[in-house]
Amino acid sequence: MTTWRMPAETEPHERTWMAWPNAPYTLGETPAEAEAAWTAWARVANAIVEHEPVTVLVPPDGIADARRFLSGAVDVEACLLDDAWYRDIGPTFVLGPDGLGAVNWVFNGWGGQDWARWEHDGVASEAATRLSGAAPITSAMVNEGGGLHTDGQGTFLLTRTVQLDPGRNPGWTETQVEAELARTLGARKVIWLPRGLTRDNERYGTRGHVDLLATFAAPGRLLVHVQPDQDHPDAAITAENLAVLADATDADGKPFEIVELTAPETTRDADGWVDYSYVNHYALNGAVVACTFDDPRDADALAVLAEAYPGREVIGVDARELFVRGGGVHCITQQQPAVRAGAAGAAGAESEAVIEAATDGGPA
Repeated sequence: MTTWRMPAETEPHERTWMAWPNAPYTLGETPAEAEAAWTAWARVANAIVEHEPVTVLVPPDGIADARRFLSGAVDVEACLLDDAWYRDIGPTFVLGPDGLGAVNWVFNGWGGQDWARWEHDGVASEAATRLSGAAPITSAMVNEGGGLHTDGQGTFLLTRTVQLDPGRNPGWTETQVEAELARTLGARKVIWLPRGLTRDNERYGTRGHVDLLATFAAPGRLLVHVQPDQDHPDAAITAENLAVLADATDADGKPFEIVELTAPETTRDADGWVDYSYVNHYALNGAVVACTFDDPRDADALAVLAEAYPGREVIGVDARELFVRGGGVHCITQQQPAVRAGAAGAAGAESEAVIEAATDGGPA
């Protein structure tokens, strides 16, 4: 059987995949709001393409608008879409002995939310799978890329409110989710965080994506979102997450070095408590594209990221127009790992045993 491994985001990339904003919810109600959305997405794509290839999937009737904003170095491919969060609707790429694979999860609008549409987004992962030449890997689990992070060595971060959401995977247990991640991604150890941030659990949220909460800067090193303002309801959530991670170990039984990324001073906007998070950055070849918020803590956050990712250029991009629409830099990007990075046997014999067991008894 094939042994798949999901590489860490920090490992070499072949390219980045994105999608172009086109949904009324994302574009807003006025031409100015649409321009703001397109500008925000394009800034991220244009920053990334200075370091690695970028392909943006664009609905056919949006190609002219996309070309107005995107660098000429960005590749554009026509693709029908409902929205533009390609981290969630795209495939999760993996490596195996025979090269590149792409896990195509079931997408159902972040748990079947009544405002979401997924006629096209439900199959949007097939575009990057086909264009990349990856071997398709089908999963019966409802999941999104923003709902997981890995160190590339078999350790994964999840939240109970996403993969165990009754609107996503009714009746599934932690054991079943872990088995499916072992089968498809090479998971050896899953660390479950209790829940996501406050706004992310409100009407237009994802119900708790982990890519706002914590990520791996390197094996053994976790960057963790911390809300110090005790008036903000996220203060209790981040304290709970820190306690879980302080007691956790990776797939090899080693404890983590925890680096705190303090939330911006801004705590509210016109719609209530914000979920602004510096954790929602994107690591790519030679660089990190980071969220900024025109906030006094931006500079400190960028300095923490520079120290956490030595040798990479840290590029700050104003992410407020992304967050007001429901996400950040990480949410709109999806990495395709470089096959030359090597995957055969990288998960180790222990991983192969776990994956084999998962295939025999997993829910899919």
